[in-house]
Amino acid sequence: MADNTDDVREAARKRLESRRGFVPHLLVFLAVNTMLVLIWWVTSAPSFFWPIIPIAAWSIGILAHAWDAFFSKPITEEDIDRELQRWRHKPGFR
Repeated sequence: MADNTDDVREAARKRLESRRGFVPHLLVFLAVNTMLVLIWWVTSAPSFFWPIIPIAAWSIGILAHAWDAFFSKPITEEDIDRELQRWRHKPGFR
């Protein structure tokens, strides 16, 4: 029982770390990309908006971090049991 409690506590700790790490990640994202847009604006505003490339790429990371921190559910024993049941009903499962 202690092992299960330790596993749950560890999962909760990781979830909290991810949530707490999201805001600094978002602030750095906003600061750096604002700086890139300002550099583009000062140096070559009427040309191709090249800051969109790092903004788009980094946005994928921000969205993945947000999903992990706020929307993903931890895997439960019921989830594992349900997946095992699905495997057992597949052809070729031993």
